Amino acid sequence: MQQIINFLIRNKHSLLFLLLLILSLIFTIQSHSYHKSKFVSSTNFISGGVYGWQHAVSDYFRLKKENKRLLEENERLHNQLSAYGVDSTIQKHIDTLSFDKPYTFTKARVIKNDYSKIDNYILIDKGEKDSIFADMGVITDKGIVGIVENTSKNYSRIISILNSNSRINAGLKKSNQYGSLVWNGKDPNIVQLETIPRQAILKEGDTIITHGRSTIFPRGIGIGTIVNYKLNQNKSYYLIDVKLFNDMTDIGFVYSIKNSNAQEINSLEE
Repeated sequence: MQQIINFLIRNKHSLLFLLLLILSLIFTIQSHSYHKSKFVSSTNFISGGVYGWQHAVSDYFRLKKENKRLLEENERLHNQLSAYGVDSTIQKHIDTLSFDKPYTFTKARVIKNDYSKIDNYILIDKGEKDSIFADMGVITDKGIVGIVENTSKNYSRIISILNSNSRINAGLKKSNQYGSLVWNGKDPNIVQLETIPRQAILKEGDTIITHGRSTIFPRGIGIGTIVNYKLNQNKSYYLIDVKLFNDMTDIGFVYSIKNSNAQEINSLEE
């Protein structure tokens, strides 16, 4: 104990300098958005490398489960093609440039997924070099996951729908009535849909989807089904519990969504 005290006395000036330096860096990062953005990007890069190695090992043991999921997705896509009268077993060459296609999708692997906090984030292994930027929507083959908050060259951080700051436009599949999708921080399988007007006709089991009221998500992406609902205290709108299609505790691969018309739409709204 005496040796520790002697060490602190001998190096008190150096230790005081280091303490003041650390405090100045913290205050600089917190008070300047540019420095804060660069700091977050740097931590994304470092943590991304660590979690990437960690998940490379765990993914090996998840191959059987991921293969089953991919087979189920292929089966669903084949059924959808069949419903439109397209033989999915025949290779077709279609000029996609002849279609109006504002949305493009980029696949990424989840390397860190929080779901037990009040404000949860997800880290993926794609970033700016893969044309992923802030304010892009993120989904799986089953439903929405969140919105890109920050990116570095090789990684992106996503605000999960299991985050108290998350607000996503969503509504009933069977009507044009919509509200805000939020999370109360309790069950990772249940989110809440607010401000659906009392005139709406609801029943348990109704499907909730994205309503395309922003440039982030197109209309029609699945979210979940109604498990419970009630009127608020003023009896002016519904408070709805929605069971998610996604198991947010088990997210392996995701797709980021880029809207090529986003800049044009946002400039008109401004």
